[in-house]
Amino acid sequence: MKTVSLILVMLIFSLMNIFGQERDRQPAVSGSFYPAGSERLRSELAGYFAGFGKPREGVQVRAILVPHAGYVFSGHTAAAGFAAIPSGATYDNIFLIGVSHRYAYEGAAVFTSGNLVTPLGTIHVNSELGRKLQSTNRWFISKDEAHGPEHSLEVQLPFIQYRFNPVPPVVPVLIGTKNLNVLKAIATGLEPWFNDRNLFIISSDFSHYPSAEDARKADRMVSDAILKGDPEGFLRTIRNIESSGIENLATAMCGWPAGMVLLYLAEKSEGLVFRNVEYTNSGDSPRGSKDEVVGYNAIVLEGRAAAKTGSQTEPFSLSEAEQETLFAIAREAISARLEHRKPAVVDQAKLTPHLREPLGAFVTITIDRDLRGCIGRFTSPDPLWEVVGTMATEAAFSDPRFPALTRSEYPSIHIEISVLGPMKKIQSAEEIRIGKHGIYLKKGYRSGTFLPQVAEEQGWTVEQFLGYCARDKAGIGWDGWKDRDTEIFVYEAYVFSE
Repeated sequence: MKTVSLILVMLIFSLMNIFGQERDRQPAVSGSFYPAGSERLRSELAGYFAGFGKPREGVQVRAILVPHAGYVFSGHTAAAGFAAIPSGATYDNIFLIGVSHRYAYEGAAVFTSGNLVTPLGTIHVNSELGRKLQSTNRWFISKDEAHGPEHSLEVQLPFIQYRFNPVPPVVPVLIGTKNLNVLKAIATGLEPWFNDRNLFIISSDFSHYPSAEDARKADRMVSDAILKGDPEGFLRTIRNIESSGIENLATAMCGWPAGMVLLYLAEKSEGLVFRNVEYTNSGDSPRGSKDEVVGYNAIVLEGRAAAKTGSQTEPFSLSEAEQETLFAIAREAISARLEHRKPAVVDQAKLTPHLREPLGAFVTITIDRDLRGCIGRFTSPDPLWEVVGTMATEAAFSDPRFPALTRSEYPSIHIEISVLGPMKKIQSAEEIRIGKHGIYLKKGYRSGTFLPQVAEEQGWTVEQFLGYCARDKAGIGWDGWKDRDTEIFVYEAYVFSE
């Protein structure tokens, strides 16, 4: 009788495993996308994280967008996203969101059947929360066969295990649709958990298979669109790139539906800013080719951390030496173009942490106080010193309003540099402060901007500031800024000149 009872118990447990009542997901791509051995894997992760300094102080990371390729290609960039999370940060849950590469379905598959196993151990899945998503929103479904072979979520797990101790529970979500209405509904379902107690990790590579040069341009455009936090603008950018005829381009961003969900969530939250912390592509790896590459961005979504009593965040500033370094870089970039040579190599010792930050900047060139060129970039995955050199060259030779700068003009030029802070969408012109805010207007495919110093220099009112920008920069007419479909953004700038 005891033997029969024992057989029945064993049979019950076997059936429970067969029918998925308690079935951990085993690794599918260990040994191919990343090392299968725990010691080698941990050592490799340590190497990726070793190059990063302390995370920024005073911020609270709400989400990161990181690549999911083989570690030899994208491991360093993925680590850049995880390394931006302040040490000691704790979260109730990690929502790990990607796009299914093998299955198409209307909705988001939430894995709730068990836990997640990697060579570094087992990660607990918050199955109760996952089942709550499934029971409260019809677009969250159970589809374990999509999770089984999928690499996009799995490759993030060792990074999570290396970065967090203890590891928060994970909610694995695989999106199987490009339907915008469904993506909005998925974002709505996740919204109650999109707060400072949970971390959202979006898994996505960027361009697939163009040349390294084409990838860098396309990936920057998509990154810039994400940094603006505008879902519709992001989608337009994706579609424009994919229809532009770039040779060998298969996609501008393979996981854009997951990125779209994050943008929908961030759009409804105040005080959050996207920041690009690193860009590479597979051609940068010793194992990669420059002919057909995959692009990788690491993007962080962060807000201000709760301030300590009596503390105050210091405004961005540059020392006199840092300013002189940027002026030297700008002038060397321009003179090198005039002399048909490569710019001299920058002394790395002069590149302080501020100059290495990925920031947007404008370079303005004047001669006898008359504008001679002004071009810039609102945001950038590249360090500030590189942006200044590139924008100086663009302002001197590629501003469509002026002919290219000549050698005879060069000794007379005066350079002004504006380092830009994040853009913020506003609802009313009353929020604009003359002398403090620059403005950026966008209506459909038309846009225009004025730097903060322009209104003060011209003695304009807020209405004149907006009117001149709408008419002369965006081309939408003097009152175009008043149209309901015109979006108004403000930003601040740290401005200095020779």
